[in-house]
Amino acid sequence: MAIVGIIIAATKLAGVLATATVAASALSFSRFRRKNLRPFVNPIDESRDVLAAFNVNGDEARRDGEDEFFFGLATAPAHVEDKLNDAWLQFAEDDESPCEASEPRQPRQIPDAVLASSNQAAAVEPKRMMLKRKKSQRISMEAMIRGYQKYIEVEEPTPKDEHGCHEHSHHVAAWHNVPHPEERLRFWSDPETELKLAKNTGITVFRMGVDWSRIFPKEPTDGLEDTVNFAALERYRWILHRVHSYGMKVMLTLFHHSLPPWAGNYGGWKVEKTVDYFMDFTRLVVDNLSDLVDYWVTFNEPHVFCMLTYTAGAWPGGHPDMLEVATSALPTGVFNQAMHWMAVAHSKAYDYIHEHSALSPPIVGVAHNVSFTRPYGLFDVASVTVGNSLTLYPYLDSICGKMDFIGLNYYGQEVFAGAGLKLVETDEYSESGRGVYPDGLYRLLCQFNERYKDLNIPFIITENGVADETDLIRKPYMLEHLLAIYAAMLMGVRVIGYLFWTISDNWEWADGYGPKFGLVAVDRANDLARTPRPSYHLFSKVATTGKITRQDRQWAWYELRKAVKEKRTRPFYREVNKQGLMYAGGLDEPTWRPYVDRDWRFGHYKMEGLQDPLSRFWGSIRRPFFPRLKITPEDDTEILVASST
Repeated sequence: MAIVGIIIAATKLAGVLATATVAASALSFSRFRRKNLRPFVNPIDESRDVLAAFNVNGDEARRDGEDEFFFGLATAPAHVEDKLNDAWLQFAEDDESPCEASEPRQPRQIPDAVLASSNQAAAVEPKRMMLKRKKSQRISMEAMIRGYQKYIEVEEPTPKDEHGCHEHSHHVAAWHNVPHPEERLRFWSDPETELKLAKNTGITVFRMGVDWSRIFPKEPTDGLEDTVNFAALERYRWILHRVHSYGMKVMLTLFHHSLPPWAGNYGGWKVEKTVDYFMDFTRLVVDNLSDLVDYWVTFNEPHVFCMLTYTAGAWPGGHPDMLEVATSALPTGVFNQAMHWMAVAHSKAYDYIHEHSALSPPIVGVAHNVSFTRPYGLFDVASVTVGNSLTLYPYLDSICGKMDFIGLNYYGQEVFAGAGLKLVETDEYSESGRGVYPDGLYRLLCQFNERYKDLNIPFIITENGVADETDLIRKPYMLEHLLAIYAAMLMGVRVIGYLFWTISDNWEWADGYGPKFGLVAVDRANDLARTPRPSYHLFSKVATTGKITRQDRQWAWYELRKAVKEKRTRPFYREVNKQGLMYAGGLDEPTWRPYVDRDWRFGHYKMEGLQDPLSRFWGSIRRPFFPRLKITPEDDTEILVASST
């Protein structure tokens, strides 16, 4: 009887705890929904012929007392520069199998050290290789980005492919299977191709970077004179002159996800001396190039770099051990440690630029990555809260007195399911797994404006774009996000610029050449031949006129709706498990997904409720008493036919 009593008491206790957990989660979601998911009134009059008119004319802006708005295009050295032996090239080449290393695809101009490493690998006896390494457990993409990676120590033979070569899990996907991957876009040897394409869109700002490892090819332990590549500095100066010769201003990024290999060897941003080395680099760039720089970005997406490098070990230069991974999110963990030194470096760089820039006053900021996040189920609110507490505001809070503008990089929404990202079948996604949600940019601009309004500094959208080889999503994506920005401006948010990512398809970090972000397609098998996509011409029209018309919006949406009705498919480069969670690694070859039958245009997206089993069950009970309208996309076919006749 005593045992029965204990079982009954334990059952009651479990019931109480379960009820309390559900109640607490429901309360948390209610607060989250009230703050982040409440429907808003679209301030844009959609009946007008011109839906948005950005003030791109400087004279008119001065007369009206408004800020002049600029359009630009963005890129980065690791994406486009050839003849660059940076950490990313070494990271991609380091995992070549012995067969690949002994039989390179093409003659390559790379340093002897890399060649020696390849030859040494080729000399290993190929019949059986035992590797003792940290093996990452399979984990979803956002779990890795947020730093929830887990490792186990394993010793195992490397498997062989059908040719008898040892297979490798590549650090960089869709890289080894494309022609001439190390050439990127040849922006170093031939910047004119990209600059002409950029200039012909009518933009006024060109965002590029200076690669730290190109200027400092080795650690400056023996002084700067024996370390600095002054010829590379002169080459960058010439490129900046070429940008200005095409009538474009320069936005220059100092650190864009590319840590010099020598810094990665000793710990990089986990170590204080990296701040001193970064300042050596910054002083050289400012002293030699500042007369040609109109906007400065010290760091691009610092929290993304720290998490993927030092917490997840998915990017070059991190090498986290299991203790660092386990304690990474703690206040004294490796993530906050690296973020602290990057904040210190930004503040010092900001001061130096303001004190020594040849152009006065200089305009200095950061490019901060933001995503609109929401929970998939009732018990996922905590994951969203923890993730946002690490990534949304802390870095900007730590440097808020040292910014002349707030740069935001926005690509889409993320739906949390536990510690991972859920692929919601009713949402549209880019090829790289980002949920398409223009409303999220509007919501975040309003939230950031409320938090930082006392700083009285403007916002710049330093990156926005979508991976879409078919170009059917990119055109409405571009227009709808610009409408979101314009709506935020109507609500009092001071936004002065928009930079689209990017000009031409290029190397996308660990995803390689799979996702296609470019307004211009690149044929890598045909001497990197460029072909502008239809979105290139649409972007050019908007950048030149500053206007988004109702007809352009309707045509862009009609073309996508036509693909939906015809049940066409498109490439998708993110691996998804049976539970619908997206893995961190990209794919060498894409899977194919249909276009989603949903109206995701700005101001039209109807937010769904929670999708976990408990919430669905509760929804089925409530539905007869509180019916909801069915989410159906609007069809502009008749309007378009009428307007074209």
